[in-house]
Amino acid sequence: MPTSSFESVLQSLDAFPVLGHAYLNHDYVPLDLSVDNLDLQSINVSSSQDLEAYIWKHMKTQDAKIAYGGYLEKRGIYNRSEYFNQNNPETERNIHLGIDLWIEANAPIYAPLDGQLHSFKDNSGFGNYGPTLILEHQLNGVKFYTLYGHLSHNSLNKNTVGDKINEGQQIATLGTAEVNGDYPPHLHFQIIKDIQGNLGDYPGVCSQGELEYYKNNCPDPNLLF
Repeated sequence: MPTSSFESVLQSLDAFPVLGHAYLNHDYVPLDLSVDNLDLQSINVSSSQDLEAYIWKHMKTQDAKIAYGGYLEKRGIYNRSEYFNQNNPETERNIHLGIDLWIEANAPIYAPLDGQLHSFKDNSGFGNYGPTLILEHQLNGVKFYTLYGHLSHNSLNKNTVGDKINEGQQIATLGTAEVNGDYPPHLHFQIIKDIQGNLGDYPGVCSQGELEYYKNNCPDPNLLF
């Protein structure tokens, strides 16, 4: 299925909200964490506590419950971790490939579409995903995947690869900074066309040189929302 057709079909789906139906449109507010956001220059983004205070203040001033955004956003918040190769400008990974939904820890996470559990893993380490689930889906005979990062440890319990997952089924809860790679609580949600043999993990941030490939392989998650 050509990219344009695949994305058009994604956009036509009536997907279940990954945070559930408890929230209305006005509960969401966009959040800019790009290098172009001058407000971040006064924030110590290396500190999960300082970044969380900034995000929660942003939500409070907008009378919102969830902050969202980040697809293809070039960010400086990854400079704190060697995991993103920040010491080499040619391979530095700082372009975000999913959408982030910033909300309190332990918030329930739901499957947007029918599928099955492809894989899961605790991607531990400073700056990494922490507990992660990947679901496999079929769309007009085409296989694709959705990734859920920065979950709680409990989200990995009692899972079996191949388990059938129903649209709207709760699949996880969000983790805290202590387990999610040291970030303020949030869900990293990503669509992946070719999983490239990965299990429980897939790059969520890429370098400028890799951008064209990943932009094609990881369509805009907003198409489902």
